[in-house]
Amino acid sequence: MPSTDRRAWQDVLARIEGDLVAGTIGPGDRLPPERTLATELGVGRSSVREALRVLEVLGLIRTQTGSGPRAGAIVVARPSGGMAALMRLHVAAGGFDVADVVATRLVLEAAVVTALAESRAVDLTAPAELLAAMDGELTTAEFLAIDAAFHVSLAAASGNDVIAAVMTGLRSSVEGYVLAGAAFVPSWELMAQRLRAEHRGIVAAIASHDAPRARTLVHDHITGYYADSKLAPLER
Repeated sequence: MPSTDRRAWQDVLARIEGDLVAGTIGPGDRLPPERTLATELGVGRSSVREALRVLEVLGLIRTQTGSGPRAGAIVVARPSGGMAALMRLHVAAGGFDVADVVATRLVLEAAVVTALAESRAVDLTAPAELLAAMDGELTTAEFLAIDAAFHVSLAAASGNDVIAAVMTGLRSSVEGYVLAGAAFVPSWELMAQRLRAEHRGIVAAIASHDAPRARTLVHDHITGYYADSKLAPLER
């Protein structure tokens, strides 16, 4: 019998967060259907939907309505707190200019890849998992969400939780602009191929401890997409 507790959705949230932390599910994986989660946890489907809304606001999943293999929720990031939602509100309210957000990304990501390339004990498992996830059959929105998670995973690999959280917020705050910019790209298929190749180049430069090349590649990667998608200029 489904629980009538008004906070039953928290049970669903705890289950999904536990699976994320334990590594049972990760970026690129789809969550079980609403009906399955409701049955397993003894809650109503409305509680499952409420939990999924919370996870989507936090930027951990993307949901797609309808039926068939593409419907449901896909994991696009690991838990990182509510900073992303806060920064999204600042950008939406005009408190943070998009160009300033992107310029800040350039500074942080250059520092991140430098630290990773100079480290002799770097673990690139999470970025590699996301690279593999981007090779799957994805919608543009799903691809860009996992793209964002890839950049955050590099920050997380640096071992600096603050930078990782800030990176999550920065990427999430402009996700709407990034997705909107995809409409200006002549061929999304070619763009996706290019972005995959650039991601792999960045990881390869880090793995070979070539910090100058890693910095150049990540700078060109970020500015290139913004230029090709006709988003806010980086220099004013």
